[in-house]
Amino acid sequence: MTRLRIALLNAAETDTHTRRNFRREVDADLVEYHVADGTFPETYNFDACIVTGSRASVYWDRPWIGGLKEWVGDAIERGIPFLGVCFGHQLLADVLGGQVEDMGEYEIGYRQITQRTHSPLLSGIDSEFTAFTTHSDRVARLPPGAELLAQNDYGVHAFRKDDVFAVQFHPEYDMRTAADIASGKEQLSDERLNQVLDGITEENYAAACEAKTVFENFTAYVREQVSVASNQVPTPSDD
Repeated sequence: MTRLRIALLNAAETDTHTRRNFRREVDADLVEYHVADGTFPETYNFDACIVTGSRASVYWDRPWIGGLKEWVGDAIERGIPFLGVCFGHQLLADVLGGQVEDMGEYEIGYRQITQRTHSPLLSGIDSEFTAFTTHSDRVARLPPGAELLAQNDYGVHAFRKDDVFAVQFHPEYDMRTAADIASGKEQLSDERLNQVLDGITEENYAAACEAKTVFENFTAYVREQVSVASNQVPTPSDD
């Protein structure tokens, strides 16, 4: 089968790790658009789309966020599968009619997350798994008809609605990314920051690598959808 063509909607404004991490983890031809600069695809000719993390909040009044929501909404209506990560998770929830809110605190570091229902996105991942998290917003209300896939005491960590999948955690992070992102959180006290940095160990990273399976699962799902679509025989017209 021809390699998948996936639009990488890069919402990171300053993070230098995003491109490297997703290109390493996603087995597909990624066509990158730096949406935080207002650069959006001029076509919908993709097998799927991925929306990355960002330091922005989906409820901010910024032109690029509004433009991204509009483009993503149109793409979903066209039946294009989506995967959202962190900011992408929240943006997809917002576009689909859910609610995103400020938590008033940070979840950051390697955390335990619990699966709530079976899903192809989390197939092969333990019911209790480790992943790196860093966010101060959360999905407070799922979109109508969406299915909760995973959560912890901070809230929703994965959901699905039809061909749209989203995760709050960061399965793409390596240890370097985790340390750099944590070090840049000026909101954290020195004590909290040191706790997070002390937790970025080979052991915790190895445990979190299980969560990277979401990328393999997502591309497998997309390949199946592409295969089904290519094998469909058009219905003869009654005209």
